[in-house]
Amino acid sequence: MGVMNKMRENTGVVLWILVIAFGVIWVLQDAGTFDVVGNLGNRLGEVNGDVITLEEYQQALQTQMDAYQRQNGEAMPPQMVDQVRDQVFNRLVDDRLREEEMDRLGIKVSDEELVDMVLGDNPHQLIRIYFGDGQGGVDRAALQSFLDNPDANASWVQLEQILRAQRRQEKLENLIMATVRVSDEEVLAEYMRRNRRVDTRFVALRYASLPDDSVEVTDRDLRRYYADHKEDFKREKSYTLLYVSMSKTPTPEDTAVVIKELEGLRDDFARTNNDSLFLARNLSERPYTDAYFRRDELQDELAKVVFEDPKPGEVIGPVVVGDQAHLIKIIDVRPAEETAVRARHILFRAPEDDAEARREARRQALEVRRQILNGADFAEMARRHSSDGTRTRGGDLGWFGPGRMVEPFEKAAFNARVGRLVGPVETPFGYHLIEVTDRADKEVKIADMALRIRTSIATLNEIQQKLDDVQYFAGENGDFRKEAERAGLEVKTVQVQEGQEFIPGLGNSNEIKRFLEKAEPGAISEVIELNDQFVVLSVEAITPEGYRPFEEVRNQIEPRVKNRKKAEVQRRILERALAEHGFDGLAAAVPGAIEQTANGLTFNATTVPGLGREPRFIGMALGMQEGQVSDVIEGNNAVFVLKVTAVHEPAPPTETELNQLRATMLRRRQNQVRTQWIEALRAEADITDNRNSFFQ
Repeated sequence: MGVMNKMRENTGVVLWILVIAFGVIWVLQDAGTFDVVGNLGNRLGEVNGDVITLEEYQQALQTQMDAYQRQNGEAMPPQMVDQVRDQVFNRLVDDRLREEEMDRLGIKVSDEELVDMVLGDNPHQLIRIYFGDGQGGVDRAALQSFLDNPDANASWVQLEQILRAQRRQEKLENLIMATVRVSDEEVLAEYMRRNRRVDTRFVALRYASLPDDSVEVTDRDLRRYYADHKEDFKREKSYTLLYVSMSKTPTPEDTAVVIKELEGLRDDFARTNNDSLFLARNLSERPYTDAYFRRDELQDELAKVVFEDPKPGEVIGPVVVGDQAHLIKIIDVRPAEETAVRARHILFRAPEDDAEARREARRQALEVRRQILNGADFAEMARRHSSDGTRTRGGDLGWFGPGRMVEPFEKAAFNARVGRLVGPVETPFGYHLIEVTDRADKEVKIADMALRIRTSIATLNEIQQKLDDVQYFAGENGDFRKEAERAGLEVKTVQVQEGQEFIPGLGNSNEIKRFLEKAEPGAISEVIELNDQFVVLSVEAITPEGYRPFEEVRNQIEPRVKNRKKAEVQRRILERALAEHGFDGLAAAVPGAIEQTANGLTFNATTVPGLGREPRFIGMALGMQEGQVSDVIEGNNAVFVLKVTAVHEPAPPTETELNQLRATMLRRRQNQVRTQWIEALRAEADITDNRNSFFQ
């Protein structure tokens, strides 16, 4: 105990800085450091009577948002903030449930354990990192010197809470994980299941081979199917929404502001001798680099202006590319170590293992080459004949350097003269006609003063005001469409189910979900900010939970019933033929039947060649022995009989394979147990969520 007291009395404030640096603030919540007993108006939520305060929640949320901004250099997008709000609240709830469970189980950390975490043979990671000796150990002298520092004792108290909380969490985790086991038998069975393959032959009658008019479907058949499968037509509560939106894309005025800012930097940029410092001080999006760039290594818009006639010391721009504006200083120009070329091509595709297709592709290439040499336009020929995606742009491949293309193509392109037609050149893809349209033999070192073009506050306010007006006047007169059209905005319609995560055109938005939870027909939302737009919604109609009416789904039911009737007819045909002729004579005895093989089937297979998605086929095949013939099976697309022609049992697993599989299975099962455990605690807990009262 004496050591504990000495440590508490002599710990400096620097450890507290260390704690923050390692992002362990969340542990303080387990330890109760941030628990504040607020008044009733401060109760954001409760877990079995334990209050989650507004301040605690806001502090945890702000920590997440600050971390995002530090990592990404910009504020967290609104829709992500929306999601993080839920994550933070749920984490605070789960922390309290774990804390309560640790108390119930009597999980504690003694002073002796705490001393061992700092001074023992295996110190805590924080101690190892801060007082490391550079060889994976701890500099004991530095640690003792720190402990003897007669600074404030508050820092040690905070650190003590962190270490205790972490060790408690470890004990709880170990206790839960001790219940998870994966036996040798389970690992071996999973290995066999994953690696067993079967080969099959099958005879099938596809439903599509039987004409629709060969079976009779009555209204009574359809209604009976509807009654028997009514759950298939169950619908959730849904909303028909009208909405208008305005993009947060920067306006030309916003772009002009950034361009003007760069213009104001031009002279200083040209004069500076320290380009790296200049970019850093002016918050360039592109940090300084000593690298040299070829023509193909810069964005095309930048490369066009940089390589037009590059001169050291010249400042080029501003040039707008995407959401950035660039002011570029050319520092040096030199001959390229590797040449880059721009080329276009026409591909006559042919499989590498199909000799006949290869001969035909080469013949076509020679014919098109003849036409081009006789004056036909290369780009037009590419649009007509090329069999890859470049045909829409006349075969243009853009700029590329060494290593970007397959070897025969690259060799032909880099040895070609500009404007000279080359080919046919054979590659694994087929035959190519190639024309090099430009060649770059220089490379440059540049400093790129790049600024993000952001939407100004004035623009955002203008958008917000316009949508506020739509929302207000539509609420006053009840005519959402009229007010939207008066504002010159397009009204869009979307169908949304209750609880739906993703909304077409809008993305994920908890704020929209919260609006819909209380909405009635005619309700109009406030202006909602999403990542890239602002939106106002109006509820046009609400369809209650229930079953879709028969007339609405009649057209969906009819093909299903037809297939069932066809299946009955075709099943009887196959059953008779199988009984009379056996499997080997089945295909010949049944007109219209297809006989085919499906080899190498595994549990991961989803489709059967010639049949499509047929899970019953795959499940049956993998459960059969070699030589075994199935009964007639009704599948999704056909009735069929299959025979297993070979079973390929996997080779005995190595110890490494088994250990890797065991680790995978154990992790999966541990994650399942963690999830089930916390869900069970939630189900038994009395949880109150008052966020709707604080945040509308």
